[in-house]
Amino acid sequence: TPTAAPCARRSPAAAASWPPPPAPPTRRSTVEVVGHKAHGAVPQPGSIVIARVTKVMARMASADIMCVDSKAVKEKFTGMIRQQDVRATEIDKVDMYQSYRPGDIVRALVLSLGDARAYYLSTAKNELGVVSAQSIAGGTLVPTSWTEMQCELTGQIEQRKVAKVE
Repeated sequence: TPTAAPCARRSPAAAASWPPPPAPPTRRSTVEVVGHKAHGAVPQPGSIVIARVTKVMARMASADIMCVDSKAVKEKFTGMIRQQDVRATEIDKVDMYQSYRPGDIVRALVLSLGDARAYYLSTAKNELGVVSAQSIAGGTLVPTSWTEMQCELTGQIEQRKVAKVE
């Protein structure tokens, strides 16, 4: 005699309940997937950025990028200004501590994507460099030349790589 598959032998009561009844309605959580349509600005080589200097070292300065081509960024991007990218002339005589201070706001050009940690930035054009800064005394610094800024409160002169603002 041929043997039937075990699932073929069901009692009439079991056959009436197949498929099983749906579970009683319960509270279900919903998941919403939102696309990334509202990207903030992202630095690209050739972009002009506004950044806040966070750290100055002997051969480079690091900065947090705040704006790209006059659009605010929504994510944190870090930039590095290397000693050779501060100015176009007398590169070997650049003193990073005489060019930037932490807290300075700089206008810079994005050179490249750099390494995994930061974009490489340059201030080696007249229109690039420090655009806003505070003095040691806490006053606003006003540009007096392409290498100096003066405190409004004390008259003290401080060295910076100043951007020529049109």
